This record gives sequence, C-alpha cells and structure tokens, in this order.
Amino acid sequence: MTGTIKLSPSLMTMDLDQFKEQITFLNDNVNSYHIDIMDGHFVPNITLSPWFIEQVRKISDVPLSAHMMVTDAPFWVRQLIDVRCDEICFPSEVANGVAFSMIDDIHAAGLKAGAVLNPETSIDTILPYIDLLDKVTVMTIDPGFAGQRFLEVTLDKIVELRRLREERGYGYEIEMDGSTNLKHWKLISDANPDIYVIGRSGLFGLTDSIEDSWDQMVREYEQCTGFAFDNGKYSTARCRRFRETGKARRAGCDGVRPGHAHPRYCRTFVR
Repeated sequence: MTGTIKLSPSLMTMDLDQFKEQITFLNDNVNSYHIDIMDGHFVPNITLSPWFIEQVRKISDVPLSAHMMVTDAPFWVRQLIDVRCDEICFPSEVANGVAFSMIDDIHAAGLKAGAVLNPETSIDTILPYIDLLDKVTVMTIDPGFAGQRFLEVTLDKIVELRRLREERGYGYEIEMDGSTNLKHWKLISDANPDIYVIGRSGLFGLTDSIEDSWDQMVREYEQCTGFAFDNGKYSTARCRRFRETGKARRAGCDGVRPGHAHPRYCRTFVR
C-alpha cells in the first residue's frame, strides 16, 4: 500500500552549521523547501529573508516556498517576486483589501500564490479568492516558533479544503505546517494533505546525520501510516520492487534501506 505525498523541509529548523551538507542531500529527495519570513510584528520572531532565498538558489534548484508571517504583506510580496521565489504564501489575516492585487502580481511574475490559515482562521476568510490560489497552507500549530503544541482541531480544515476542491474543481494544493513527527504522522495522513512541511522534531533533530535522520523519518512515517513512503522522488516501494527483480543484488544494493549502498537505484531511483 502506497500513499503519495509531497515533502517540504522547513529550512528555519535545519542545522545552519551543516547547511551545505544537508541541502546537498535533500536536493535529491524532497519536493520543495519551506522558508519562513517573519517580521517581528505579525509574530514575535524574526527569521529568514529574501537574501537567504538567494543563497539557497546558489546550491539548489528545488522549488522554494515562502511562508510570510508579516504585517505588510504587499511589501514582502514585492521582495519575494524580485528574488523569484517559486511560491509566495501570504497570511490571510492581513490580506483584506490587498489579496487580489497580491495574487495578480505574483501570477504576473510567473510565480505561484498561496494563502496561509492560522489555527483560529476559518476557510471563509479566503473564499472570495480561493479559486485563484495555487496553494492553501493550514497551520497546525501557533505560528512563529517551532516545537509548539499540535492542534488536532485544525486538521478539519484540511478535510474541508479537499472536499471544496473536489466539489468545485479548484486547483490549489493543500499544505499542512506544524509538528509533523512520530506522534502525529497518522493523524495528518488521515486528514490527507498534499504537502507536509517537516522540521526539527520530524527530521533535522532526529540524529546528528541528515542521512540517518532521513532514514528514521521514513521508517516512522511507514510505521505510523501503514503506507510505503513515496513522494515522487524517493520511494521505498520502488526500491523493494527493484530488489525483487534481482537487479539490486547485481548493483550491490540491498533494496531494503533506501540509498544504503547504491544511490542511483535507491535515493534517486524514481526520477
């Protein structure tokens, strides 16, 4: 049994002293990178910036998704357009009166537009322009800091967004953001978002090695959900099928632990 998901590591939670090593490994395995932009006003924290996006661009061609937690959203949209951030997601709570113009500006630049729903914010807030969105992000923790309490009630919005999309033919992807880890894989999987943002508790903080942390994350996902891990770039199911053909043994790969001995046929096998 296989459930296909998309994985978007939050770069705010990575080990910056291992930045190049971790990015180099993840480039072959993830669908996008999640970059938090905070201004110290919308949330009491200041983190990454458009400058950081430019630095990531030098060593990665993986799509970049910016999650803005800012009060002056139009200002930051312009900054992110200038650095060609692939996906620009604004906080719906401050978008009244500027949502349509921001979306138009993002699309005119050939980029994707998204809206973010904080835990207390209802889907009704974005209904006037939901048909224009490429992505809707549901916060499953309070925004601003990593490691906060998982809010199970927010998963209902993921289910409702999927229902709306199916009934009305909307084109947005559904992303969840917050506390994706061993404790919550099953709950999140049951709600069935398209994109999982993952951070320190579910990936970067599991071990001292990004390769070992990745392997542990995959095992925990599979144990909790009952699905083989498959995000379109990295698939344990395909590794197992490859092993069963006998080709893996001839390639020197055991096919059990993805990427264990032969990355051509494991970590990057599905590309």
